[in-house]
Amino acid sequence: MTPRSVRITIAVMLAMAAIFVFAATPARAVIPSDAVPTLAPLIKEVSPAVVNIATSGTVEVDQSPFFDDPFFRRFFGDRPNQPQQRQTRSIGSGVIIDAAKGYILTNSHVVAKADEIIITLTDRRQLKAELIGHDPGTDVAVLKVDPDGLTSIRMADSEILEVGDFVIAIGNPFGLGQSVSSGIVSALGRTGLGIESYENFIQTDASINPGNSGGALVNLHGRLVGINTAIIAPGGGNIGIGFAIPINMARQIMDQLIEYGEIQRGRIGVQIQDLTPELAKEFNVDHDGGALIAQVLPDSPAAKAGLSSGDVIITVNRKAVRSGSDLRNFIGLLRVGARVNLRVVRDGEELMIDLKVGAIEEASIEPSSEVPKLKGAAFGPIPKGSPFFDRVKGVYVVSVVTDSPAWESGLREEDVITSVNRKPVTNPGELMAIAAQGGGSLLLNIIRGDGSLFILIR
Repeated sequence: MTPRSVRITIAVMLAMAAIFVFAATPARAVIPSDAVPTLAPLIKEVSPAVVNIATSGTVEVDQSPFFDDPFFRRFFGDRPNQPQQRQTRSIGSGVIIDAAKGYILTNSHVVAKADEIIITLTDRRQLKAELIGHDPGTDVAVLKVDPDGLTSIRMADSEILEVGDFVIAIGNPFGLGQSVSSGIVSALGRTGLGIESYENFIQTDASINPGNSGGALVNLHGRLVGINTAIIAPGGGNIGIGFAIPINMARQIMDQLIEYGEIQRGRIGVQIQDLTPELAKEFNVDHDGGALIAQVLPDSPAAKAGLSSGDVIITVNRKAVRSGSDLRNFIGLLRVGARVNLRVVRDGEELMIDLKVGAIEEASIEPSSEVPKLKGAAFGPIPKGSPFFDRVKGVYVVSVVTDSPAWESGLREEDVITSVNRKPVTNPGELMAIAAQGGGSLLLNIIRGDGSLFILIR
């Protein structure tokens, strides 16, 4: 390296350090007398609000599939294949968001199947926690503990977060105890990852490793901007792509869980898809993004309000809709009965439509043909807006209630079921008839996105 390049490198490093120090200045007293940049005072202030979570519980697991095999039974006789119980343990993190009432935010997957939840504070006190409620659709859960001597963290407005903002992740990676990592916001509004049902993630390169789930993502003012949730790790380790739930989104879920103990998720009764530039031209829409209505379900709130196939929704309650996922998140996070205002483009003209959010309903199945394994899913013909319309014969999954038997089996909205137990199906009646005859396991052949898969439901 030449002397000139060395000088340039040193200058760049000093400039970056100066920028970091300047950005950190609003966080109280981050520059000590010796002028060495540090985040230590900020970490000391917010760390008491981040707790370690240890859980224990039991889950049912099936015995070996050999017990269902006729060849096995021929030699060893009939043996009931009854589920067995297995002990489970997990370690995660949580954030105290209301010290006066003892409320803690964390991830649903950390505590959902726990029989006992113990949190550990930074002063090493251990408290037994009560699960107030959890929502697998957004992976948010709320716990409650004895509020004596707790420290909470103040919440920021995650709507004003920008790519490039410095953030700090605090949690309990690998069960080592509280640990801190720093980075920046790499992207906002990440969706379509298949991690949760309702996605609007903050992406960050601050290390979020196993055990950090449920921990805090804070800005340089020491305010909570997100709840650490997941990473993309093809090789099993952190590669700098982590995701956090925006605190504004988590707060909406938290409020419902505290008030009702569950989420009363809404619907308006439309099948939607992203508005591509090609579709925007076809539907005479001069907007960057939006949600194209492919189908309006009969007797739904959307149908009663006058929405129709081909309409493009561009705002919900004055918030811009960039994609179908945006619309799904906006509506799914509203309470049942809430009023919603939509700005819609129809044949090149803008309309304002008001409607009331309805409840998500389970599949309408005749009692004589009810299939418990598929409970929670609604089926219908493949809609015109689907890329499989007139190309594939099968049954369209209109909706799946989160945490229902159908959801737990792996079914998702917009799946196309082409066969049940290796028998082709072309309409919901055939699907239900074959599934009801199956008795034991159901083998579904599914088309999902650009691929296909088999789902075995026992």
